[in-house]
Amino acid sequence: MSRFFCILLVSLGVLAPAVAQESAPTRAAVPTSETNVSAASLALPTSQAASAIAASHASTTSAATPDAASAASSASAVLTDGSSNPPGQIHRITDMLTHKFGLAREKAEQITSAVMTSASKYSLPPALVLAIISIESRFKEKAHGSHGATGLMQVVPAAHRRLVKNIDLTEPNANIEAGSAILHGYLESARGDVSAALKSYGGSAAYARKVNLRTKDFEVDMPASDASGAH
Repeated sequence: MSRFFCILLVSLGVLAPAVAQESAPTRAAVPTSETNVSAASLALPTSQAASAIAASHASTTSAATPDAASAASSASAVLTDGSSNPPGQIHRITDMLTHKFGLAREKAEQITSAVMTSASKYSLPPALVLAIISIESRFKEKAHGSHGATGLMQVVPAAHRRLVKNIDLTEPNANIEAGSAILHGYLESARGDVSAALKSYGGSAAYARKVNLRTKDFEVDMPASDASGAH
């Protein structure tokens, strides 16, 4: 009998570790890079955490795709400055404003830069913004029209009091920013219908047709872009 108990105790001693090992929960293996990014992100602001995760993703995918790192770098640059306007395009627009509308080179460059920045910010075709400016003021920043319309895009302060409060509408950057924001609002209300948005901006269907025709003059050598957004 004592021999039986000894055998039983020995058997239980061998089986216990095996049972414990089998019942212990298993953890999924986490890649080292993913663990590091997650830990670091907890101590970073949201935007920095996103950048860290994006950088980690780019480094892991670059091993499989040779161009992945350069593509990630290009995307980062576009997100940082809000646009990807090639220098050649800006140069061509500046030349057009100088030769066709008689602007001084420095002023043409300032207006071109403001147009490209606002067009990118409000998802507007640069050619559309330029067409409106050419019709509204012929690129004269001090222009004044009926109902108090002021500046390059002839923004009417009385109609947009909150938007233009404390803004000098004769200053090109401020005027183009305000005009583009207004146009973007009209486009959203018109659900992307450019003609309807232009009708709201200029007050008539004839104005909308005129701007649409003029836009073609500024589309030369310009990349295609979304035609949604209003003034």
